[in-house]
Parts: sequence; structure tokens; C-alpha cells
Amino acid sequence: GLHAALVDAVGELGWAKPTRIQKAAIPVALSGRDVIGLAETGSGKTGAFGLPILHKLLEKPSRLFGVALAPTRELAVQIHEVFDALGAAIGLRCVCVVGGVEIAAQALALAKLPHVVVATPGRLVDHLENTKGFSLRTCKCLVMDEADRMLSMDFEKELDAIVGAIPREGRCSMLFSATMTSKVAKLQRASLYKPVKVEVNDKFAMPRQLDQRYLFVPAKHKECYLAAVLDARRGATALVFCATCAGATRATLLLRNLGFDAACLHGQMAQPKRLGALHKFKAGAANILVATDVAARGLDIPAV
Repeated sequence: GLHAALVDAVGELGWAKPTRIQKAAIPVALSGRDVIGLAETGSGKTGAFGLPILHKLLEKPSRLFGVALAPTRELAVQIHEVFDALGAAIGLRCVCVVGGVEIAAQALALAKLPHVVVATPGRLVDHLENTKGFSLRTCKCLVMDEADRMLSMDFEKELDAIVGAIPREGRCSMLFSATMTSKVAKLQRASLYKPVKVEVNDKFAMPRQLDQRYLFVPAKHKECYLAAVLDARRGATALVFCATCAGATRATLLLRNLGFDAACLHGQMAQPKRLGALHKFKAGAANILVATDVAARGLDIPAV
């Protein structure tokens, strides 16, 4: 049921057939109903909400038509890249609004009235409050991706402010989450109208292709075990999660000194360095990404 131009764009991206969440959510969104989608990371959620937004935009073109919210800067940049790829053939103008980037340049981009804004909640509220002439009164589509993560990061007030800035009349809202927590249910009641629930995973389901194994090791020897595990699979890509920013930095330096090609990603790094590390990993220049969960949550990264 999608516009022919979008079908062509999807084909050029190599998407041969819809994922489970896309197959379930796109028809509902195209019908005009609000959607709450429960799906794991890497299930194709960006396409599930991006394609309906672009389809509706083609039917009734207007500026500042859609807003997509993400909990982290990296995920927002990634969603922006997908929108750019899908909308390249139809002249889509999409702006990414995140922290760690010069706010004046973002204000200038918003003043040009893009079709879609992809943002982190905090920075978007900054623009709503401080950027003269910017508002979301014409917005017809609102997406909240990784809603459980946004709420766990205390974005509740920002989300309330953004939802309140978009007229309820004629708005299509989509909320995606890995799990249905009590906070997500509360946000759903406040922002969605009679939503259709689309669920393609269980509460504790893991990605189907994931093979899980574990080692219990003494804390003082964990770096030795980490190096041994990575050395046994040297050349393969790996994602190493650390609990703290300092821990991620320490593990990265250790692995580099041992001859591994490791990149670091955490919240205390400057935004250009964070994006640089992610691009380096995706391009294969570094086959190990050492990250904190907050920085890497929800990213669509190569198979590891």
C-alpha cells in the first residue's frame, strides 16, 4: 500500500521484504490509527515508522510534518540517515537536532522548515523554548522510538512538553519500545488515542540470531579473560559493554596496547568523536567497539 516512489527507494536500499514489525505496523499507521509497537532492537522499527510518515507526506506535502524522537544522539543520527536514504528520491528535507552540536546552526536549519525533524527530547525542547519562530503546530506525525529508554533516562518532562506542543487534532502518533513498562503505559495513555498494539516479541525475548554464552570470572582477572576471548576470535567484529565511561576508556586502552583495533563510545566523549568511533566501527577500521549501554542502546550495527 505504499507510494510507488517509496517502494523504489526501499528496493534501492536492499530491503527485499518487510520485517515482522514493518508488516504489522505499516498498514495500521497508513490507516490513520495510532500505533504502539513492541519490538526488539534491530527489528526494522525505523522503516516501520519512517515509511508511513513519508507516505502521508507525499499525500499532503507540508513543512515540519513529522517528528521522530530518540533517547541518544547516535540513534537520532542513525534514524536521520535512514530518512535521508528513503526520502532522497522525493526531495525530503530532514534535520537532526541533538545535543553536543552548535545550537545556532540547528536553529538556522529549523528556520528553513524541513519536512521531518529527528531529535533527542532535551535539545528539541531547548529549540521550542528558545528558537524564535520555531513551533510544532503543523506537525501531523509524532514518533517516540525506544520509549522505555527515554523514560529511564528521565526525559518524562521533555516528552510531556513535546506532546503538548503538537496539536492532538489530526495527529498520528507512534510509540515503539522493547518492553511495556508502567512508565511506557502511562506515556501511551497521555500521548496516543485508541492505539493499535503491535507486538512481535515477548517481554524477555532476545534476537533470534543471538547465541548466548557466559563466563563467571574473578573481577581482578576479567580483563585477562576479555582479552583471551577476543583473541580466540581475532578478526571478528565484537561489541564490548562496560558499566561506566571510565571503564570503557580503560578497556579500550588495554585492548589497543594488546594489539586489538578497538574504538571507544561513551557519553562523556565529544559528539564528533562519538560519531567518529561509530563510523570507524561500521566501516571496519576498528573491529571492536567498547561502549556503555547508554551510548550504544538501539543502534543498528553490523553483525558482531
